[in-house]
Amino acid sequence: MLKGVEEISATKKRLKFEIPADVVEEEIQKALREIQKEAKIPGFRPGKAPLSIIEKKFGQNAISDVLEKLVSESYEKAIKETNLKPLLPPMAEDAIDIKRKEPLSFELVVEVRPEVENLNYENIEVEEISTEVKDEDIERVIKGLCEESGTYEPAEEPTQNNDLVIFDYKTDTGKEVKDFVYKIGAGPFPEDFSKALEGRKKGETFTFTVDFPEDSIAEFAGKKVNFEVTIKDIKRKQPVPYEEIHKEYGYETTEEFRNDIRQRLENAKKEQAIEKQKFDILKKLLDTHEFELPEGLVEMEIKRISEELESMGLNVVEHMDKITERAKRNVKAYILLEIIGEKEGVTVSEEEIKQEVINIARKYSITPQGVIQYYMSRDGSLSALRNSVFERKVFDILLNKAKIVKRTEEESKEVSQ
Repeated sequence: MLKGVEEISATKKRLKFEIPADVVEEEIQKALREIQKEAKIPGFRPGKAPLSIIEKKFGQNAISDVLEKLVSESYEKAIKETNLKPLLPPMAEDAIDIKRKEPLSFELVVEVRPEVENLNYENIEVEEISTEVKDEDIERVIKGLCEESGTYEPAEEPTQNNDLVIFDYKTDTGKEVKDFVYKIGAGPFPEDFSKALEGRKKGETFTFTVDFPEDSIAEFAGKKVNFEVTIKDIKRKQPVPYEEIHKEYGYETTEEFRNDIRQRLENAKKEQAIEKQKFDILKKLLDTHEFELPEGLVEMEIKRISEELESMGLNVVEHMDKITERAKRNVKAYILLEIIGEKEGVTVSEEEIKQEVINIARKYSITPQGVIQYYMSRDGSLSALRNSVFERKVFDILLNKAKIVKRTEEESKEVSQ
């Protein structure tokens, strides 16, 4: 039973418990009787062995089970009674043991969600963002698609950047290669190599020297290599004609193609505008509310970010200050959004979780089961999915409550400075 709550800090509480000896003993006897029903003791029929023998053989098991049960039940009841919002599982600073015929006294330290005073999330000013798609935007996309969809055709002119060149080469290191295919400007050789290939004609033989850096992915890394190259063929990408490009993408007419591009660009701009407004709202919430952050949660987030960056090959030690700041920002955002969601009665149903799984599966062209397996293997649960849906619903509320303001281009620049 909860005896008291000691405030260690705004985010950490010490819960003090004491369970009467008779209650502890009653639970132990109950546990022993349950064991008695199933225990197989030589010389006795199942369930008929004396309780004294059961206690002698299984007493410690029963005590361990009772200890776990009483601590867990006492903690859960105390959380409901005190209306605390735990962020992490409780920790016992000292060992908890049952001593027969004595009250069970123990303390648990729990990190809790801090109170946020004067929380205000209504009428946050966010800028209206234009989602207009201009004709030149569509033209730019179509011309880009014409280039991307083009094919490489033989060229008689001298080589230039992005040409495909087929050549033989040999080096002073003993390397000799025939019919090597290389896209000028695309690597993996250094830029100097590509530059040496530009302006050359079919059939031309020439020599040049290239210094390969130590970190080059080419086999000549760290070496100074002399090349002799003979150009055998040059191919240049020829774009699909503007008036034909719609057929490449399965459209009957250019106008139908343009309309679809316009719709896709509008949708993309709307999504970008919403994300920008969400970012601005969150930034203002973070800037205008100060409260103590839970140390344990910040440490967990620092660890998560560090592991993520390490997997990308970054030196975590060199960036620890930035990692810590980012972790604090993330934790602060999490707490604010959770409190706002709670105040607004935001919940996430199982049906919404299923729909989120389907949406992710479609986006990345994988099966729904694959999505579930990914999150289960990474986190052991679908809590990250649930949090994602929860936060999105909270942001929808924040946007609905926001004050959309229209600014001139000059005013927008002043605000962003």
